[in-house]
Amino acid sequence: MVQDKPLRTSWERKLKERQEKKLVRDLVQQLQEAKQKEREEKKRRREENLRRRLENERKAEIVQVIRNPMKLKRAKKKQLRRVEKRDTLGMLQKHPGAKQLQNEAG
Repeated sequence: MVQDKPLRTSWERKLKERQEKKLVRDLVQQLQEAKQKEREEKKRRREENLRRRLENERKAEIVQVIRNPMKLKRAKKKQLRRVEKRDTLGMLQKHPGAKQLQNEAG
């Protein structure tokens, strides 16, 4: 014998179903928040790594200050492709010992 569903559900059963739905909703929201937090953390870590890598590349560069612009005019095209213009004033101001070294060498 197959039982049909009753026309009305009991109040306790309705409350129980509502509570279960609420628990499921809360769980889904927690999972989404955790995923979002993980994504943001990953993005922040990646940006930090890129910034650090660029900073380390800049520190490791060999810098030659060319004060005489005629040297650049005499350079060949191939050499000029490798030359990058940068503002080195900030680097000189950061390291006060670097100015003394330049004055002694120059």
